[in-house]
Amino acid sequence: MLERFNALPAWARYMIYAAIGILMLALVESFESGDPGRLTSVPVSQAMLRWSVPILLAGLGGLYSERAGVVNIGLEGMMILGTWCGAWGALEYGPWAGVLIGLLGGAFGGLLHAIATVSFGVDHIISGVAINILAPGVARFLSQEVFDNPTQSPDVGGLEKFNMPVLAGGDFFGIGTPDILGDIDDEDIFFVSDITGFLRGLMSELSLFTLMALVLVPITAWVVWKTRFGLRLRIAGENPQAGESLGVDIIRQKYIGVVISGALAGMGGAFISMELAGFFQEGQTTGRGFIGLAALIFGNWRPQGVLVAALLFGYPFGTSLRDLDGQSTHALLLFVALALGAFAAFTWTRGRQRDSVMAAALSVGMIIWYLASDTAPSWLPNTMPFALVIIVLVFASQRLRMPAADGQIYRKGET
Repeated sequence: MLERFNALPAWARYMIYAAIGILMLALVESFESGDPGRLTSVPVSQAMLRWSVPILLAGLGGLYSERAGVVNIGLEGMMILGTWCGAWGALEYGPWAGVLIGLLGGAFGGLLHAIATVSFGVDHIISGVAINILAPGVARFLSQEVFDNPTQSPDVGGLEKFNMPVLAGGDFFGIGTPDILGDIDDEDIFFVSDITGFLRGLMSELSLFTLMALVLVPITAWVVWKTRFGLRLRIAGENPQAGESLGVDIIRQKYIGVVISGALAGMGGAFISMELAGFFQEGQTTGRGFIGLAALIFGNWRPQGVLVAALLFGYPFGTSLRDLDGQSTHALLLFVALALGAFAAFTWTRGRQRDSVMAAALSVGMIIWYLASDTAPSWLPNTMPFALVIIVLVFASQRLRMPAADGQIYRKGET
């Protein structure tokens, strides 16, 4: 049975995992408050998708950099540059210009990181931290000079939003279409309506910016693994000396990877200022660049894994925005406890007793926390992404494989 499941295409396995996750969410929320739709409603999945986009873009940016062998701790700073540049561009020239200028702002931060690490051999961590320190100061200075306000810009516009035709009731060339998912959701059928409501949230009020970010996932997979450029990029991060012996310009590949990394992080910053907030505000990235780096590790340095991690990390934020009484977030404690319990049982059958005991202990701790409290603390959604990364590193570190030369200082001609 397990062999047949593993033989399924990756997209089919992910769909099965998602269905199981939605079923568990419906069950725990029903147990919590008798309302199984609160954790799987349209507003929750809408918020999850919106909050996951900056994380996704930062994670994809980190993928290009680290596949080229350069650790990019500076994703947060590059995203900050993108927030300011995106807001300024949208304010002066319109939303599409805001996307482009935000991308260029992040690319400038990536270029600084590449000059420091690739050309001058500065430690990657030190260079990234320096950019994270420099970027907020640059944004504050520019805000004071341009907006006459060091911490905030005027309101800016975002890109057009739409509903998916037929599935979510969107228009098709000006003609209204049915809302199939919404009609099924209104029937309030346990589990079925949970799935359709969750899917409808992913397909309604969908920004063109969000659509561009999602399209970048298959594009990145194709570019990095199916093209000559991608092969050269990966060899720069796996074995640069071997690539150099074959005539690959390793320096150029590293520069390109890091600049693309900064551009995507800047694009994520532009999304924050244009779509999430509608204006630039100091400190509005709130660590999403670091969470994007965590999503990269969680996703095993692969674009589809980064997407899954970004959605998982965005989900707690989505629930917290709609959870005024703290009950839905409290139900997530039970959900995590059940997931850890299932993982403990699975690892025990696979002969991994140490992992099974650790997962079971964590599961029991989460259950005790759940039973001992009536509501979840407000800080829980913000810490869940980092806790998930720690759990993954503990239980799946042997399966995670970073590029072999990632973080190493490269000198042309050295063996």
